Amino acid sequence: MRTSVRRAHPRPRPFATAGLAAAALAMLSLAACSGSGEGEGVRKEGAASVQPSGPGTASLPPESAKSPQAGSAPQGKPGAQKGGPAGATPHGAQRTGTTTHDPYAPENRAPCTAANTKVVAAPLPRPLNHMLLTVTNTGSKMCDLKGYPAVKFEGAQSVPPVMENTKPQAVTSLPPGGKGYAAVILSAGDGSGGEGRTANSLEVGFEGSDRMARAALPADGVHIDDSLRVTYWVSTMEDALS
Repeated sequence: MRTSVRRAHPRPRPFATAGLAAAALAMLSLAACSGSGEGEGVRKEGAASVQPSGPGTASLPPESAKSPQAGSAPQGKPGAQKGGPAGATPHGAQRTGTTTHDPYAPENRAPCTAANTKVVAAPLPRPLNHMLLTVTNTGSKMCDLKGYPAVKFEGAQSVPPVMENTKPQAVTSLPPGGKGYAAVILSAGDGSGGEGRTANSLEVGFEGSDRMARAALPADGVHIDDSLRVTYWVSTMEDALS
């Protein structure tokens, strides 16, 4: 008697069925992305390259929030010029500011007079019969010491002449506190200037001004004669006495 044997088919394992289902879903997702998904992915990549959003990178503002173009003057701020740096002053104001601090500018100069100077007279032992005049600018502007001193001793009817060979090549100009010099030849050493006399007071005038500055003399005065003469105003003591 033949005995029949029934073979039982093995049951499918649960995890194999789930794996097949997941693989099928993945294939469907790839098929769906192959159409509209590709274009969207490319578009997103392009936007990121133009407007990065990583840490430390500022995003571009919208059109309504952009600041005014560089060089345009802000509203309500006078003095700012279009096309120039913010807060720049007009051209005329800059020119005025430059010349204000330039001591050689015409508006910052004045002639030297008795009103803006101090004069000191000092008789010298050498050269013989010479006296040195020192004028100091006591004003706040550059002053021009033009010509030569108008020296007037006590009782004199006129001022002595100038020695033309002492004329400088340019006008002597004194900054505030600066000094200029001139020499006075009081008398002739050989007696050719006459008998002479003693003068106890002195006034010094400046070219272009009628006002005289007083300069003190020694208590016993100075001896002068008819050979009295002066030099031009110069910038150094050595030039005045040479």
